[in-house]
Amino acid sequence: MNIPGVFIKRPVATTLLTLGLVIAGAICFTLLPVSPLPRVDFPTISVSAGLPGADPETMATSVAAPLERQFGRIAGVTEMTSTCYRGSASITLQFDLNRNIDGAARDVQAAINAARSQLPPNLPNNPTYRKVNPADAPVLILALTSDSVSRERMYDVATTVLQQKLSQVEGVGQAFVGGGALPAVRVELNPAALARYALSMEDVRAVLAATNANRPKGRLEDQAAASELDTNDQLSRAADYEQVIVAYRSGAAIRLPDVAGVRDAVEDVRTLGLVNAKPAVMIIVFRQPGANIIETVDNVRALMPRLQASLPAGVELTAVMDRTPPIRASLAEVERSLVISCLLVVLVVFLFLRTLRATLIPGAAVVASLVGTFAVMYLLGYSLDNLSLMALTIATGFVVDDAIVVLENVTSHIERGATPFRAAMLGAKEISFTVISMSLSLVAVFIPILLMGGVVGRLFKEFAMTLSAAILLSLVLSLTTTPMMCAGLLRPGGKEREGAFTRGSARFFDWMSAAYAAGLAWAVRRRRLMLGLTVAAVGLNVALYAAVPKGFFPQQDTGRLVGAIQASQDVSFQDMSRKLTAVVNIIKADPAVEYVMGFTGGGGGGGATTNTARMFVALKPFGERKDTADQVAGRLRGKLAQVPGAPVFLQSVQELRVGGRQSNALYQYTLQGESFQDVNAAAPLMMARMRELPQLTDINSDLQDKGLQTKLAIDRDTAARLGISVRLVDNILYDAFGQRQVSVNYTLLNQYHVVMEVDPCFWQSPESLKDIYVPSSKGDMVPLSAFARFEQASTTLAVNHQGQFPAATISFNLAPGVSLGQGVDAIREAAR
Repeated sequence: MNIPGVFIKRPVATTLLTLGLVIAGAICFTLLPVSPLPRVDFPTISVSAGLPGADPETMATSVAAPLERQFGRIAGVTEMTSTCYRGSASITLQFDLNRNIDGAARDVQAAINAARSQLPPNLPNNPTYRKVNPADAPVLILALTSDSVSRERMYDVATTVLQQKLSQVEGVGQAFVGGGALPAVRVELNPAALARYALSMEDVRAVLAATNANRPKGRLEDQAAASELDTNDQLSRAADYEQVIVAYRSGAAIRLPDVAGVRDAVEDVRTLGLVNAKPAVMIIVFRQPGANIIETVDNVRALMPRLQASLPAGVELTAVMDRTPPIRASLAEVERSLVISCLLVVLVVFLFLRTLRATLIPGAAVVASLVGTFAVMYLLGYSLDNLSLMALTIATGFVVDDAIVVLENVTSHIERGATPFRAAMLGAKEISFTVISMSLSLVAVFIPILLMGGVVGRLFKEFAMTLSAAILLSLVLSLTTTPMMCAGLLRPGGKEREGAFTRGSARFFDWMSAAYAAGLAWAVRRRRLMLGLTVAAVGLNVALYAAVPKGFFPQQDTGRLVGAIQASQDVSFQDMSRKLTAVVNIIKADPAVEYVMGFTGGGGGGGATTNTARMFVALKPFGERKDTADQVAGRLRGKLAQVPGAPVFLQSVQELRVGGRQSNALYQYTLQGESFQDVNAAAPLMMARMRELPQLTDINSDLQDKGLQTKLAIDRDTAARLGISVRLVDNILYDAFGQRQVSVNYTLLNQYHVVMEVDPCFWQSPESLKDIYVPSSKGDMVPLSAFARFEQASTTLAVNHQGQFPAATISFNLAPGVSLGQGVDAIREAAR
């Protein structure tokens, strides 16, 4: 059966089908999402739990461990890591790439429910989970700054107004607010005044908890009217608490200001956010999975004028980091390369065919094949990214082959005297099997890529499928549209006019053919020499393959840096804030830097340990800087070494990130053991060996076991004789030093807390513990020093698990010119 003949006889229908394919591809091109790389979804779920005031070891043993035991029974979990800080625990579950994330989420929720009975009864809220993708980075970071409005007010506006509006933007998945804390009423107790009135901190906490209420009250109603009941049960400002009566002594009211200072402040005083060394609140925007990153950012930027109008006077909203400029530039460059390659292919075809009519035939096949591939990409759920566009660029050289083979065979029949129609019928029929075998053999080359597993397989599957789709579309067009165009466009033999260009190019090609024939004859006469050269070339390729440095993914310049400061483990928040400010000032002064953002403390992603700060650095556009991101990072490392006691780790941001654990460098090496003692002993030794390796740099660890601790050793016999329980002591300490949230003020837009602790002057040193009093069973106020002694010790600031076992992760970057393979080999040698 002559399949091409069916289409040759119906040129109108064939033309309409081809135009339909092109139009469908053009429409789908506008609908395809834009991404830097193919979508690689790592089925990952992050579980969070909080117990304010609990130390890391308490969080690990009482919160993380019961949850991990339940999570370990879930099918398909490939990696489970957890990190416990003071007051918080975070568990990351990574599933097999083929596991459905929604089914995994249901299993995680069931495991949380099963573990609830084993969790502390005073856990304020149930553990929560969210589906995350470690490979996805923020698409935009917005900053709120002001010279007149307080940071807590900006944070309040960001959480109550901006966060909600941004989350409703098309393409936006999540918006996180960091760099500050919500407004709160802070009650700062005076232990001496409490003791003087024979009041305990628990007494004050109970009063404050009962002061605010938000309960149904009912209504009054008679035959004619109804009236809703309401009370002044909500106190919202510090001034409202000045009249709160704590107790009566000798008939006189003891009011809250008699035993405490009350002021409007923030929930957490140990948090700081900076943008270019200026206090700021940041909003970090993530896109929805599969959303067009460029359209998402454009939608947010279009909304920014309206968001600015909703802010208080004096507050400025600025986009301080945008992920899309390098993506736009990269995709524009690939698209430009695609167009140039198409033009070059058509030009080369014209140089050899030397007729516009004949050139139009393979040119149309190239355009229709490539544009039609966009429709296939849309149906498969792919995106316009560097790999898919690179596949189309490579396909340009493939898709033209089928059309040229058909065209050449049809032309040969015309030259032998057949009419164009008859030549198309015969030539297409004769060459059909050859064209099919050519195309299928090309597609077969990519089958191993389609069968690859893991991250690399996910990345290159889109590349292979796009390239295969273009080749198969070229096959279809070469058997349908190409012979139809040959029948209609080619002239009968001898009727093509020859110009000067045609005659000149013919002489040139004749000369090339003669030169090739002479060279071929020379090679055939020297078979052994040619065979030896072939074997040598193969051997040289094998040797070069073994010698070429090997890595996972090429380093990119995305115009962004991330950094971290890891100071000594006993550093205070105040000192850490000064170090962060100094580092930000140095980075800001670099001519290649446009914005630098810094976080530290507990209110905004700065890292939950007080000795850690994190930074984002946005570099100027490529046209405004000479150095690459890695060169800028290297230059800054030398300058930042001037800040005493603040080791800074900088790395360029990569579009592909694998793994769920956050670290201060691009690569990680994890040590795992049966006990914390084993891990704590081995990690410093391994770090010391890695620091001796010239292939590595920025070596650091998440091991945090040298924090300063003031340990309270309770004499249980004396405490029992006084009628004081250990639980009461813990509660008193939590009241005094834990920034305890004791009451809630409900409003229409948000909820605000009343935070209780001792006056700051009483938590400056361990000696302040002598001023803390605990009520005995007889009602007497007993100082802690009467039944406890204080001693300094070291403590753990963070507890890390890998698969339920204690672990320590050593992070590192590669020295300039060193490949990942060379770095791994050096580490393996050092670990022996």
